Amino acid sequence: MKTIATLTMNPTIDLSYEVDEVRHTHKMRGHAERHAPGGGGINVARVFVRLGGHARCFYLSGGATGVALDGLLDLHQLVRNRIAITGETRIATNVFERASGKEYRFVPPGPVVTEAECAQCLDLLETVQCDYLVASGSLPPGVPAGFYAQLASRLRPRGIEVVLDTSGPALGAALAGGGFALVKPSQGELEKLVGRPLATVADVGAAAMAIVDAGGARLVAVTMGHEGAVLAGPDGTLYLPAIPVEAKSAVGAGDSFLAAMVHRLASGSNAEEAFRFGMAGGTAAVLTPGTDLARPADMERLYRQIAGD
Repeated sequence: MKTIATLTMNPTIDLSYEVDEVRHTHKMRGHAERHAPGGGGINVARVFVRLGGHARCFYLSGGATGVALDGLLDLHQLVRNRIAITGETRIATNVFERASGKEYRFVPPGPVVTEAECAQCLDLLETVQCDYLVASGSLPPGVPAGFYAQLASRLRPRGIEVVLDTSGPALGAALAGGGFALVKPSQGELEKLVGRPLATVADVGAAAMAIVDAGGARLVAVTMGHEGAVLAGPDGTLYLPAIPVEAKSAVGAGDSFLAAMVHRLASGSNAEEAFRFGMAGGTAAVLTPGTDLARPADMERLYRQIAGD
């Protein structure tokens, strides 16, 4: 099994709880309160470790909330490398309304990161020891859009496979630099990247293959929610429909997908098998409430269903 490191430039403390009904002005009593370390790379590491892999977390952390995040990571027994910043680590809130069965998600932009803190982060990561570096999540205010492209350009000469899950200008700048092992945009993120709607599976597949053909990434996995997912790579495209399940929370579904797919790639599986296991991971995540993530037993069961075993 190859090793991974994850990078979370804009981590969160994920707070989740349930209320009977959301009503403005009124005080609403919460139930089933949970706290978890969050942000793309951290979530990927949590699932990767659940699957028996080894992951080292690199993340920015600052202020009193940063100290709390450090403690939550220790509770999850994750190997962590804290990159200190001055700004306060953000808190994201997920509220489940029992009356309607709907989720409400509140996500702040995160702290402002200085130029010096960005440089410190790049210098530290240039020495990372791993086979895969998974950079996942948004860039906080102050970090230039080309940050992930800069990071990849420093790691590629050392033979480190760089996996990316981000959106907006950061995704565009990264793909312009090219050379990623895997990128995982959602359908909406891919539509923003190409500047047009992608109404059909064929449209999604063509846009993803264009990234592969241009050298942006060797593999592109596009998650499409309840519509399924598309994989584009050297052998063409593959579409998998979603598995119908009763969703409890959408939090961390994309991160669980990515963790499961990278786990199989790190185990030596081919791209198609890894993609199918990624689908199982993303589906398993929606079965868990609040900020919990995919569980191995659910992933294995769903993978057997996808593979037709």
